Amino acid sequence: MANTTLTADIITKEAVMILDNELVAAKKVFRGYEEDFTQSQNGYEPGDTVSFRVPTDFTVREGETMSTQDVVEGKRTVRVDKMRGIDFKFSSTDLTLSIKKLSERVIKPAMVQLANNIDMDVMELYKDIPSWVGTPGNKVESYASYARPIERMDEMANPTADRCSILSPSDHWGLLGSQTSLYIQDAAKGAYRNGHLGKIGGVDTNMAQNVPTHVVGVAAGTPLVKGASQNVAYETVKDTGQQTLSTDGWDASTNGILNKGDVFTIEGVFAVNPVTKATLPFLRQFVVKSNADSDGAGNAELTISPAIVSEGAFKTVSASPADNAVITVMGTGGQGYRQNITFNKKAFALTSVPLVAPPGAVQVSRQTYKGLSVRLIPVYDGGNDVSKWRLDVLFGTTTIDPRLAHRFSG
Repeated sequence: MANTTLTADIITKEAVMILDNELVAAKKVFRGYEEDFTQSQNGYEPGDTVSFRVPTDFTVREGETMSTQDVVEGKRTVRVDKMRGIDFKFSSTDLTLSIKKLSERVIKPAMVQLANNIDMDVMELYKDIPSWVGTPGNKVESYASYARPIERMDEMANPTADRCSILSPSDHWGLLGSQTSLYIQDAAKGAYRNGHLGKIGGVDTNMAQNVPTHVVGVAAGTPLVKGASQNVAYETVKDTGQQTLSTDGWDASTNGILNKGDVFTIEGVFAVNPVTKATLPFLRQFVVKSNADSDGAGNAELTISPAIVSEGAFKTVSASPADNAVITVMGTGGQGYRQNITFNKKAFALTSVPLVAPPGAVQVSRQTYKGLSVRLIPVYDGGNDVSKWRLDVLFGTTTIDPRLAHRFSG
C-alpha cells in the first residue's frame, strides 16, 4: 500500500505527544493555569498574562470573645513569555515516509532537545526557594541525607501528597548505590538491576541532567544586619512576598557580593511553622531575589524572600533581626553547587498555551496534548523542492508557593 503524504497535523500530533513524554521536571509541576487563559480562537502572543491568588492565612482565637480577622489575599502573575522552537527541513521524499519512520529519524531527536530546554526553565525556579538543607558540596549517598528535605517538608507543614524529588546524575547514582545493600528485595533489585529508585519516603524520586548548578556570590566580609526593626506588615508585601534588607560589613566596592538565588540565615531569627506559628529549632533561611553589590563602605541592600513578618497570621519568623545580627551565607563564595530539589506539585507551575496563527501563514497546525501546546507552520521552497517547517511552543514558568520546595545537598 502506498504511503500517504504526511501533513502538518499528522506531524504536529506526533511531535506534541513525544514532547510530553520526554519532559521530566515539567511533568511534575502544577499545570492548571492553562484553564485560566480564555479560549482565544487565534491563540496567544509572548507576554500575555493570567493572575492567580495567593492563599490567605489565619490565627486561632483563644477563649469566648470574638476576634474578626480580615481576609488578606495576595495576587501573583503567570506570564507566558518563553518561546522556544526547532526548525526542520524535509524533502518531498521525506514526507512520503510513514510517520513512525519520520518520528524516529527527525521528530523524536528534536523533541528531546526541546523537552530538555523546557525542563531547564522549570528547574531555574530554584532561585526562588529559600530553604536549602544539607552541606553544599556533599553528595547525596544515603537515605539519611535524602530524607533531610523530606523532614524539612514535614517541619514546614507541607502537604504529604504529590511530593517529588529531582536529583543530579551524581547524586542519583550516589543514592542508588546506598539502596543496593538493603534487605528489601524489590527495592534492592530495582536499584541494582534497573537503576530505578521509585518512591522513597513517600516521595517520587527522579534523575535529570538538567539539575542546575548555583554559583554563590563573592560573599566576602563579615556581614551584619544594618539597623533593627526591619520587619514588615504582610499587607504591604502580599503581592511580592519580598522586601529590602539593609546590611553592612561586606568587603567594600564588590560587584556580585551576593547572587540571585543565594541563601543565608540571620542570627537569632528562627523559622516558624506556617500553620501553628510555633517557633522551630532551626534558623529561617532567606533567598536573595536579585544580584547585589556592596558600596565603598561595605553596605549592601538585599532584596530577599520571604519578607520578615514577625506577627500575625502570616508570620514567617520568630522575631525581627537585631541590629548587627550576624548573617551566614550558605556555601562558599564563588563556588558552584548542584541544586537537587524536593517539592510539592503546587510549588511551581508550567503554563503552555497555543500560539497565534500569524496572518498570511497557511496550513498552520496547532495541537494540544495533556495541556502542552505545539504550533507547526510549513514554508515551501519551490526552487529546491524542500519543505521548511518551524515548530514553536509558548509557555511560562512561575513559583506559586516557595514554602513547598526545598533544595538539598548531601
